[in-house]
Amino acid sequence: MNLRKTLFSLALFLTPALAFAHPGHGDSGLASGLAHPVFGLDHLLAMLAVGLWAAQQQGAARWALPCTFVGTMLLGGLFGFQGLEIPLMETGIAGSVLAFGLLVALAVRPPLAVAVGLTALFALTHGVAHGLELPELASPWGYAVGFVAATAALHAAGYGLVRVLPQAAAPLVRLAGAASAGAGVWLLAS
Repeated sequence: MNLRKTLFSLALFLTPALAFAHPGHGDSGLASGLAHPVFGLDHLLAMLAVGLWAAQQQGAARWALPCTFVGTMLLGGLFGFQGLEIPLMETGIAGSVLAFGLLVALAVRPPLAVAVGLTALFALTHGVAHGLELPELASPWGYAVGFVAATAALHAAGYGLVRVLPQAAAPLVRLAGAASAGAGVWLLAS
């Protein structure tokens, strides 16, 4: 019963992003920013996996991983707004889907500095990509608010799912990580 309520709540929470995902909402950039992480498979899987992985951690890592991702992604987005590209950006994004998926599948708990560093590295690639894909005529600030909010919501969804599920469901979370890792392999191969 709790799982059903959680999934229903999650669906309702993500509905506004779906409603704004089509054109015609002006050039604020907010709608585009909200839609970008949700409708890009690579971004969606990586950001959900960060939330799943954070929930598998203990102590400060539970909040440090999502906060690091959001903050570094925003910094990368600002670089992208300026037209800065980083080498192997798309490979880094696909690699993040694989890496975060494996980290969830194996329930890895590295030292905090290693976990934060890895998270920041991958977040930078996602952020630069978001920044480079700023729609023409859109407000960069509205767009940034949108992709930061959508990313935080995806992290929270992954985190909340793990925290709400009973401990007996841990294998399902690991299976979701393995599926994400498999998608990462596919993204790297294509």
